[in-house]
Amino acid sequence: MEKLLLDECVPQQLRHNLSEFETYTIAYMQWGGIKNGKLLVLAVQEQFDFLLTTDKSIYLQQNLEKFPIAIIVFDVVRIDAELIQLLLPQFKKNIKNYEKHRAFILG
Repeated sequence: MEKLLLDECVPQQLRHNLSEFETYTIAYMQWGGIKNGKLLVLAVQEQFDFLLTTDKSIYLQQNLEKFPIAIIVFDVVRIDAELIQLLLPQFKKNIKNYEKHRAFILG
């Protein structure tokens, strides 16, 4: 089963809609407040396959080629569980296309 990490900015209740993954939250991992670079290092150490976030600048701030994790950025106007939930089918449908060392924007 693939491991998925929900960033702090993603509504945590969405984990209930991701039962086909081994889903963890930043809060559960006790990584609250950790910046993106260190967060990606920790996520790789814990062997996460995906990071789901709404942080649109993550791919500009980080050299993703050095992190073997796929980063999925939900491009939403406001951080809202219902808006993000609408993007989950697109995420799940394209799961095989997400490559590690890359960020993908859905929205």
